[in-house]
Amino acid sequence: MTAVRPDIAPKQAPEATQFPTGFVWGAATAAYQVEGAAAEDGRTPSIWDTFSHTPGKVHNGDTGDIAADHYHRFRDDVALMKQLGLKAYRFSVSWSRVQPTGRGPAVERGLDFYRKLVDELLEAGIAPVATLYHWDLPQELEDAGGWPQRVTTDRFADYAAIMAGALGDRVATWTTFNEPWCSAFLGYGSGVHAPGRTEPASALRAAHHLNLAHGRAIEVLRDQLPAGAQTSVTLNLHQVRPLTASAADADAARRVDAVGNRIFTGPMLRGEYPEDLLADTAHLVDWSKLVQDGDLAAISRPVDVLGVNYYTPTLVSMPEKGESGSGNDVHGASAFSPWPGSEHVAFHLAEGKERTAMNWSIDPDGLYNLLMDVTRDHPGLPLMVTENGAAFDDYVSPEGRVEDPERIAYLHGHLDAVQRAVADGADVRGYFLWSLMDNFEWAYGYSKRFGTVYVDYASQRRIPKASAHWYSDVIRRHALPQGGLS
Repeated sequence: MTAVRPDIAPKQAPEATQFPTGFVWGAATAAYQVEGAAAEDGRTPSIWDTFSHTPGKVHNGDTGDIAADHYHRFRDDVALMKQLGLKAYRFSVSWSRVQPTGRGPAVERGLDFYRKLVDELLEAGIAPVATLYHWDLPQELEDAGGWPQRVTTDRFADYAAIMAGALGDRVATWTTFNEPWCSAFLGYGSGVHAPGRTEPASALRAAHHLNLAHGRAIEVLRDQLPAGAQTSVTLNLHQVRPLTASAADADAARRVDAVGNRIFTGPMLRGEYPEDLLADTAHLVDWSKLVQDGDLAAISRPVDVLGVNYYTPTLVSMPEKGESGSGNDVHGASAFSPWPGSEHVAFHLAEGKERTAMNWSIDPDGLYNLLMDVTRDHPGLPLMVTENGAAFDDYVSPEGRVEDPERIAYLHGHLDAVQRAVADGADVRGYFLWSLMDNFEWAYGYSKRFGTVYVDYASQRRIPKASAHWYSDVIRRHALPQGGLS
């Protein structure tokens, strides 16, 4: 493990604007992306194990079998988090590690890993933030139909009860789902994520059942956790913009906002599905049969915090008749659309903007606008930025350093956007950088590096990048550097 280098800490002007008192500084990972140990201590395959081992699904045939080997190296990783000054660590639990078939009793060896991880974090003074589900459904549940089947919500509620019982005395913040949009629409719509199905109707059914599973899990958590514990859900809300001021492009933005955002915020935060969403997708599902009595009341159980993930804005248009509608959708290439009801919408990259290694436009104003939009639409709802970061083509210099000024600029711009949103009335309680370390980037395998800690996958050596030292200094000062980025 490489120690933090204080020699590159930025100079801080005394007039730097402080973040709010109590603002939480953290970093995030996901189980399948970092843990490895895919077949150890009773763990069985998840849909991502199956998907990544299917030829042609993941870049270079990469899998998460070893990943960043966090399962065996978590103590060193927590020590590194402490050196960097992190105040919180957002991790996800591998469902198939603790309940291999997705039903029945837990495997204690799997639970013990998370018990030890949480204890190590607490000993280091780092608050654990547990996410129950980050896309890795046990394969046996997918074999039984997966998220398009209502019974999966029963299984998830049981799993939530297991985790609350195991860690509820030590974990004070719980998140039900990370980015259910991706689980539903990339997993069952475009098929670029596990389980790789291309069934628009199933994607919509999955979205409803993910919503329902969230609500049922909130009920379980509230019943089992101490009164002071906080519950949340994390959504990758799309900051949707029409390409032009035309009525057609405005309608394209409305359609994408409906199936990208309001399909979750509507039932979760308002207790209703938007009427335009129901109309746009009525040819695919019969919502009157899909949504049963009591579902919306269950889904809309209050959360304490809404997690917001943001990377890049979503720029859309409605093509002229006869034109193709695919464009530059950031969610991966596929012959199938992840946007049921909006299949003909075209996606664009903003001109004149720098881009990340993912070819995503860099636009901090999108984060500011998104936070302000949520604040306007749901006043009084506390927010957390639960993922924000960028992939760049990082490498280790002959001196053994990883200089990533592009990432520092990205983080500076987006943290400034958070600070501006707070100043304008958004109740943002914290920021979790994505990601703590380089890892398995889903269908991109190991070809994209989002971490502020470089991972040499051959040796599993960790090297904090320049951005890690920069972020450490921001945390220490509780403020952004003034007059420059370094």
